[in-house]
Amino acid sequence: MTATAAPTVLTARALLLDMDGTLVNSDAVVERIWRRWADRHGLDGDEVMKVVHGRQGHASMAVLLPDRPMEQNLADNARMLAEETADTDGVVEIPGAPEFLASLRGLPHALVTSADVPLSTARMAAAGLELPDVRVTAESVGASKPDPEGFLKGAAELGVAPAECVVFEDSGAGIAAGKAAGMAVVGVGPRAGTHGPDVVVRDLTQVRVEAQPDGTLRIHVG
Repeated sequence: MTATAAPTVLTARALLLDMDGTLVNSDAVVERIWRRWADRHGLDGDEVMKVVHGRQGHASMAVLLPDRPMEQNLADNARMLAEETADTDGVVEIPGAPEFLASLRGLPHALVTSADVPLSTARMAAAGLELPDVRVTAESVGASKPDPEGFLKGAAELGVAPAECVVFEDSGAGIAAGKAAGMAVVGVGPRAGTHGPDVVVRDLTQVRVEAQPDGTLRIHVG
């Protein structure tokens, strides 16, 4: 399906929200840390940046250094996570994120992020955003996006069928994960449109959610 930016109304029973690039703009940190990593390994920084958004770090490393043992990727990722958690300079909200999250209070929604608990907590706090009560983080899953496990787990924790969930994502890996889970996907931001979401928005100022008497959510997009 070709993504549209035209006004659209989607119906769901739950929303599943990515963090980086969707609720929080952490691009400055991601660029700093991953470009340093690329330099250390003699890789082209621009090519590395095409891979890393949306995935857990060790999964990105497995794509970029396919011959390296996974044990090394996991150890390297642990160091990277510590760096990323300590560096919140330039981490800000995506426009509209505070109002969007406030509108979801009391409604079924979950954070589904490739970040771990310390990193997601640090970045949401740095951006001044409240964490959803239900959170699926890197510790919660055995497979990184683009595997659908995280979104399927989020739906299960909310007690909602996958087909009745709408995903909000910015990255190719995340959009692919939402699609693989059988969910409609709203793409957020400039990266999203090229990866086949159902609809794309500039930011969260273009999204409004209304709870209906029958328990469904009407999501006005665009």
